[in-house]
Amino acid sequence: MRAVIQRVKHASVTVDGKIVGEIGKGLLVLLGVGRNDTEKDVDWMLEKVINLRIFEKEKGRFDESLLDIDGELLIVSQFTLYGDCSKGRRPSFSDAMPAREAEELFTKFVEKARKEIKKVQSGIFQASMDVSLINEGPVTIIIDSPVSPI
Repeated sequence: MRAVIQRVKHASVTVDGKIVGEIGKGLLVLLGVGRNDTEKDVDWMLEKVINLRIFEKEKGRFDESLLDIDGELLIVSQFTLYGDCSKGRRPSFSDAMPAREAEELFTKFVEKARKEIKKVQSGIFQASMDVSLINEGPVTIIIDSPVSPI
């Protein structure tokens, strides 16, 4: 799995002009599922995301996690995180998991997150989405699960 994690003051995702997910202070996670990912990757990535210490307790120090601050979580599926641009001018997405299987793992990630975090929102899998955010810091972190093919 690959995640782009952004510390936000506010974030929302809109589909067809309607807000389908919205959070206040917390994390926006753009989540890509790789072709070799399993539920083990879901568990590893979720544990990493919710415990990653990227919130400031004292100015300039990343001391607290999403759990520590009782923050909110917005999860948006994004297969394009697996775009390989090393050849030609059009990205190849052959490292992304096919949609049906990817949706199952994405859904498991969201369901498991809801057991750990009070407010979890998500986008709609495979929908064309508009994502808005106020990136606090800015803080943006990219994480690959250790069993990811790339």
